[in-house]
Amino acid sequence: MGELKVKEKDVVVPGEVLANGMDFLPGEGVYREKDDLIASKLGLVNVNGRLVKLIPLSGRYIAKAGDTVIGEVVDITFGGWLMNIGAVNNANLSIKDTSEYIGRDADLTQYYNFGDIVCVKINKVIRSKMIDITTKDQECRKLKGGMLIKINPSKVPRVIGKGGSMVSMIKEVTGCRITVGQNGVVWVSGTDSKKEKLARDVIKKIEKEAHREGLTEKIKEFLKK
Repeated sequence: MGELKVKEKDVVVPGEVLANGMDFLPGEGVYREKDDLIASKLGLVNVNGRLVKLIPLSGRYIAKAGDTVIGEVVDITFGGWLMNIGAVNNANLSIKDTSEYIGRDADLTQYYNFGDIVCVKINKVIRSKMIDITTKDQECRKLKGGMLIKINPSKVPRVIGKGGSMVSMIKEVTGCRITVGQNGVVWVSGTDSKKEKLARDVIKKIEKEAHREGLTEKIKEFLKK
C-alpha cells in the first residue's frame, strides 16, 4: 500500500520524496523513480485523489489555452495587435478574434491602441511560441483606469480562492472591481484610492503568505483592521 510522505500545501524542494508505492501518480513537477514520487522543483504540494503535483513558487508564466489573462498592447500589425502577457513570447489578437466586426481598412487604434490594458482569453498555443488570444468572451474587455498589481503566477489560485471565495471577500470589503489574470497580473479599480490601496496590500499579503495554513482567516482579520 502506498504512503504519502507530505501534507497538502507543504513546501518541498527538488529531490524530496513525496510518496512511495504505486497508489499515487506523478503530476506536474513530480517524477517517478522506482516506487518513489520525487519533486523536480521547488513548489507547494497539491494532492488530488491519487494525483500528486507541485504548484511552483517561482517562474515565468506559461501560456495555456483557456486561461484568462491581462495584457498590454505593444504593437499593431496589418491584421491585429500584439500583446505582452508576461509569457516568453507576445500574444497575437487577430481582428477575426475580436468581439466586434472590424473591417480590414479600419483604423485599428480606434479599438486598441499602444499601451492599452486588455483582459483577453488564450485561444490556442502552438509549440509554446505562437499564442493566439481572443476577446470573444464575457470576461474580456479593455480595462480603463485603476491600478495593475503583478504577482507570481503560481500564487493566482490563492488570490482567487476556492470557488472565487478569496477575491469575492476582497471585493466586498473594499468595494473595488477586481480582475485576476492567470498570468499574475491583477487589475483593481475603485472610487476610493484608499480602498484601492487596501486591495493591493491584501493581494500582496496573500502572495507573500500563500503557503501558510489558515490564510483565509488571517486575511479576514487583516481586512477588519
